[in-house]
Amino acid sequence: MSKSASRARLFEIIRRRSFGRGEVTLASGRKSDFYFNLKPTMLDPEGATLLAELTYEALKDDQLDFIGGLEMGAVPLAGALAQISWIKGHPIAAFFVRKKPKEHGAKLAIEGLPRGETLAGKRVVIVEDVTTTGGSAMKAVESVRETGAEVVLVLTMVDREEGATDTFGAAGLPFRSLYKASEFLKA
Repeated sequence: MSKSASRARLFEIIRRRSFGRGEVTLASGRKSDFYFNLKPTMLDPEGATLLAELTYEALKDDQLDFIGGLEMGAVPLAGALAQISWIKGHPIAAFFVRKKPKEHGAKLAIEGLPRGETLAGKRVVIVEDVTTTGGSAMKAVESVRETGAEVVLVLTMVDREEGATDTFGAAGLPFRSLYKASEFLKA
């Protein structure tokens, strides 16, 4: 399937499985009359595959070492991308950032790295399923930067177009999205 056909098919899956109308309160605290819940798309076999393939295509030339982000939205994305990157012969390892470090065991804030391995000096992209103001992704950025990693990009599947571009711009971070909310609102 061509990239444009894959993008069109994924758009339909997101529209059918993950986009809705109706009043909701967003993670940012804002009210909205539409929402995206990408979990049904990320956990659908075809949706997960298309998200991973399109994300891989968007990132393959960025010379990345790791992909990850804040739990829960980044976990299925990072895992699917790690798998497809291996299949394509250009492995990008995955991790995720806990919202709150575990209070038992190793008490880690960043999960997925083997003992003794760190993100220090690594090129990292932060991924997110849906981005409104960018606050959630910035939590992941801050945690990852504290390890000494270089955050080279924030990539979201759907940008709600409600301030994230400004948030990441102010932090000196490039920001890209696979889709914009306006595409779904017009459809």
